[in-house]
Order: sequence, then C-alpha cells, then structure tokens
Amino acid sequence: MSLLQLPEIRADHRLNSAQFDLRPDALERWEPEVRAANDGSPSISIYDTIGDNWEGTGVTATRISAALRSIGANQAVTVNVNSPGGDFFEGVAIYNLLRQHQAKVTVQVLGLAASAASVIAMAGDEILMGEGSFLMIHNAWTVAIGNRHDLAQAAQTLEPFDAAMANLYAKRAGISQDAAATLMDRETWIGSDQAVADGFATGLVDSTKIDKNASASGSRKALALVEASMAKAGYSRSQRREAFKALFTGTPGATGNPATPSAGEDVAASLQNLLNAIQG
Repeated sequence: MSLLQLPEIRADHRLNSAQFDLRPDALERWEPEVRAANDGSPSISIYDTIGDNWEGTGVTATRISAALRSIGANQAVTVNVNSPGGDFFEGVAIYNLLRQHQAKVTVQVLGLAASAASVIAMAGDEILMGEGSFLMIHNAWTVAIGNRHDLAQAAQTLEPFDAAMANLYAKRAGISQDAAATLMDRETWIGSDQAVADGFATGLVDSTKIDKNASASGSRKALALVEASMAKAGYSRSQRREAFKALFTGTPGATGNPATPSAGEDVAASLQNLLNAIQG
C-alpha cells in the first residue's frame, strides 16, 4: 500500500476451520439497494455478503484478487462497500489483498460495513463514509456446537484473531488496543460523522455519489435473513445449502440473480414456510 503501513492479519488454517456466519442484527440494518451512483473505473464493488453463498453472489478473496490483477498493481483503486459482513476468514483475506496493493486504495462505505466488511474497510489509505452509513465492529462471531470442550476450543481458536482485529482498529483510530477491544466487546455501531471524529475514517462521501438501486433489494436480503436464522438454530452450512436447493430449481445465473423458485411456489411464501419450520 502506498500511504500506510497496516498490520497483517494472518488468515491461517485455524481461522478457516471456524464456521463464521452472518449476524442477524447487521442483516436487519443492511439496505442492499444502496450503491455508488457511478462505480467508475477502476473500482471494486463489495455489495453483498462476505464469503461464498449458495447463489454464488458472495464476495470472496478469489474474486477480489482477480479484480486487482485486472486493474493492475500500480493503479489506484476505489472500493465501494455496502455489506453486512459474513465469513471472517474471507474478510481477512480480502483485507490483506487490499493492504498489499501497491497503489492508493480508497474505501467508500456507502451504506454498511459490518463485521468482516469493517475489517476490509480498514485497508483503505482513505476511508470515506457516506451519509447515514455505519461501521460495526465486534469480536469474531461464529456458530459453535458441541460439549464444553468443543466450545472452549472454539473460544481459544477465536482469541488471537480478536487481538489482531483490536490491533488493527487501534492503529487506524489512534487509540490503545485495550480501548479498541472494549469497543469490540460492546459490539459498537459507529455512524459516519463519529467514524471521522474518532479516526476510523478520514472523510465523508459526497451524497450525490450515492444512489439506491431498487432492483438490488428484496429476495437477496430475505435469503440472507433466513440463512442467518437457520445458523442460529444450529443448522450447519451444508444443511442450509441443501434446504435452499430444495426450495429453488435451476442454477444461479452469472448476473447473480437467485434461481427460479420451485414450480407453483412464490419466493416469499417459500422462504416464510422455511422460516416457520426453523422457528417451530
């Protein structure tokens, strides 16, 4: 990175073994229709959940790496973010890719950069916040199932990564690591003006550069909410994927649109039936 020396977070095999999932509170506040009015060029858009999902629309390190190669190592890049977070392992990998980019990186948080997406946002030489946008920082969040030994092992696995995140937030905001850890413990939501005042961001995005694309809302958020509810209920990632496959026929298209609902069923009704089954 051209302007800042940011700490590396080692995304090793221990991190990949944890099952990271979306937080329902972040999903509730996510407005997927918020986008850049003009993404421009060169730019990278992070407008979905972090990590692979069943539709194939999630933002992964593989996709970001390919985009950076296409842009070129010596070309400044703008990263537009509106994401509720997701897979922390993928978020760390994306952060490291942007951190290592040889030219200037400008991150624009247009709506929400929660959880893993907030880690990605910290990779910017400049971090600009849109009007009404939020960062949300917290300790690494996973779904753990098993006996007390399994749960103790899960906590032990996450501890070093919480420390690495606290170190990153502390360096960006110019605060102590203990202060950053306290903010993470409190699961802190940081609005645009506060983020600038506290050093988590460097400026604001002109409101004319942000738009709402109605076609981007609807089923994507509904699907994510149902999947988060299933994770909270204890369903594994593979079980959740199988449930969605049972609900939908066809293969997700290259445009990222969800597959066609099963014959005779409406998408909303199908999702509500699944949600009722989970909660029942």
